[in-house]
Amino acid sequence: MNILLATVFDYPHAGGLSTHVTTLKAGLEARGHVVDVVSISDVPKAQQYLFAKGPSFGLNKMKKGRGILWSRQARKNLLKAVILRKAKERQYDIVNAQDVFATFASLEAGLPTVSTVHGYMAFEAVSAGSVPQGSEEEAFLKKKEIEAFQTTTEIITVDQRIKEYVKKQANVDGTAIRNFIDIHAFQPETEKRQEFRTKHGVSEDAFVYFIPRRLTKKNGVIYPIKSLPAVLKSHPNVQLIYAGTGESLSEMKAEIEREGLANSVRLLGAIPHHEMKEFYALADGVLVPSIHSAGVEEATSISALEAMGSGIPLIACAVGGLKEIVDHKQDGILVEEKNIPQLSEAMIQLVEHPEEGQRMATAARLKIEKQYSHLTAAEKYEAIYEKAIRHKKSSTSV
Repeated sequence: MNILLATVFDYPHAGGLSTHVTTLKAGLEARGHVVDVVSISDVPKAQQYLFAKGPSFGLNKMKKGRGILWSRQARKNLLKAVILRKAKERQYDIVNAQDVFATFASLEAGLPTVSTVHGYMAFEAVSAGSVPQGSEEEAFLKKKEIEAFQTTTEIITVDQRIKEYVKKQANVDGTAIRNFIDIHAFQPETEKRQEFRTKHGVSEDAFVYFIPRRLTKKNGVIYPIKSLPAVLKSHPNVQLIYAGTGESLSEMKAEIEREGLANSVRLLGAIPHHEMKEFYALADGVLVPSIHSAGVEEATSISALEAMGSGIPLIACAVGGLKEIVDHKQDGILVEEKNIPQLSEAMIQLVEHPEEGQRMATAARLKIEKQYSHLTAAEKYEAIYEKAIRHKKSSTSV
């Protein structure tokens, strides 16, 4: 098949959606398909600013939330033009849209469309502070979600809860295919630990917790910082290393300064996805401290899967899809969200009992190989694409 993966967001970017696209592309190509990716990044920056970013900034000054509505619609129109141009270069059998407005762009371009639902568009906009809760802008985004769910040919969701959400909102049955990782790219590389520590300036005696998270409220990124002082009392060599950007950065910096943690916390900002495996390899543990926020829950976290695939002990909050992929004390540790003492205790536990951490990490790697391979997921996506193509052909022949 000739397959087009489409999104109105930048590609690549720091975040799970971009990682998902890259990994799905690799899996589909391994199965012999031709796969292209289109995104807003294919639009010249001047056009992006003129039609989307510039007006959005001005509208938000007039009323909070109005700008995001303009931006999404403008991005849809720009992406549609890119899709039509690409379709002249290659005849695509299917477009797999990765968000609501990419779905509209593909449908308006007249192409068979499968939509992957990664989360809750309206709720996430509220959680990020982009749209006021209870506003007409939130209502508009919810309406567009439902419209996309009801007009696309097939829906794939990245976990069971999102499948239930789609059913509740739009009375549409999707297919849940949990997130996945490239099991060859993310695998144990303990022999390179010292090499990567030297490269990234991490001392050998530091006990490193890596936090590969977009710095947004729902990811709970403030809580490891709040939990760290209690850990440092008995283990002053513990360090936190964050990889990601987002609107929570200023809050995190203020907490670091208030608690005097500058020497124990590193904020890397966004790093290329292919470099992430180096930080997994040099880390002693990974934290995924997600929380509930404005109705949003963590899906099947790609960061958690990458940590498990890399053979690194994982501590995660027991919310959303994290509860589905982690078996407490078998292949990771689950803690209550926002529970600072419990997170501190779990962090100390891994420092003091590294053998337990390694036992769980080994079990986690085996689980990833069996259940979360990008090759297995690509086969499942292929079956949905074929179903959508058959549906499109039957509907046009009537």
